[in-house]
Amino acid sequence: MATAPRPRTTTRDPEELGRRLDGWLGARLPGARATGIEVPSTNGMSSETLLFRLGLPDPPPPGPADLPAACALRLAADPAAYSVFPVYDMARQYRVMRLVAEHTDVPVPRVLWLEEDPAALGAPFFVMERVEGRVPPDVMPYTYEGNWLHSASDAERARLQDATVSVLARLHDQVPAGAADFLLGDGTGSPLWRHVAAQRAYYEWVVDGLPRSPLIESAFAWLDAHRPADEGPPVLCWGDARIGNIVYDGFEPAAVLDWEMAACGPRELDLGWTVYLHRFFQDLTVSFGQPGLPGFLRRDHIEERYAELTGHAPRDMEFHTLYAALRHAVVMLRIAYRQVHFGEARAPEDPDALILHRASLEAMVRGTYWKS
Repeated sequence: MATAPRPRTTTRDPEELGRRLDGWLGARLPGARATGIEVPSTNGMSSETLLFRLGLPDPPPPGPADLPAACALRLAADPAAYSVFPVYDMARQYRVMRLVAEHTDVPVPRVLWLEEDPAALGAPFFVMERVEGRVPPDVMPYTYEGNWLHSASDAERARLQDATVSVLARLHDQVPAGAADFLLGDGTGSPLWRHVAAQRAYYEWVVDGLPRSPLIESAFAWLDAHRPADEGPPVLCWGDARIGNIVYDGFEPAAVLDWEMAACGPRELDLGWTVYLHRFFQDLTVSFGQPGLPGFLRRDHIEERYAELTGHAPRDMEFHTLYAALRHAVVMLRIAYRQVHFGEARAPEDPDALILHRASLEAMVRGTYWKS
């Protein structure tokens, strides 16, 4: 893991993007330019991020007041880059962020412009204010030694954990009932089961023409056999609810990012994802001989604190943590097949070998993971 090459994240030329962005900005704000353009080293493999400073003439042109100097642009994935997801609905993300900003005190960056015409940069995008701070790293994971979060004290990490659970509690409690209905999956049935159906469809897209995963299919079968009796009322779920998608000012959230997986469903969708995505990094770190952060983001602590803040005791968490691990496995399978596509890796005979957390997901399906 420490020496494996990072998969490519784009096939686009940042300089060309910058020139086209200048033209787009100039049409909206005469004389405006994008300066200091950079692609962050942590750029994801789904929507891409471009950071820039907004240069305005003096006097500034007519337009929105109080424009920020530092901006971030979120651009739908390049189809030529073997995208991670089949659809990138930037208008949907933009709408979700505006909804959160309007109805909650959850810190989300201010969104400035939405461009749905792909002619400008080759794909739809939106521009938002860039919030300064620090983010727990994914590469190498924050559970490894040598980063700011690992070096923090137990009390500081507990403060960050508590503040992060508060983000979920406030998001779920403060968005009005029904406001997130536009995020419901297609078809009929409960919000949770529509969400599961969408994940099945995503899996079928990932394996179309490629080897199927017996492990992932056994996990879907487990879901069918352990369907929650009472899902509870649906809420707006962040979707990619993990600390790696939060910009922190010290140990307090300053900006909650990455809303492309937002959904309407039970609260536990977010709680299960938060718990499992940390466990993914923790388990991986332990497998490489380091202790990681065993006392951080523990499932029982998250459940207890969330219940204190909301009055809602999380339920069916074994279902939701397994579902999170399953969803993550489908994404990882797609990324692995993407690496094969670009010649960065070879396809093994067993497709389940492409799932880094194979052992964890197998243990969850057996019902032994949380007992170990």
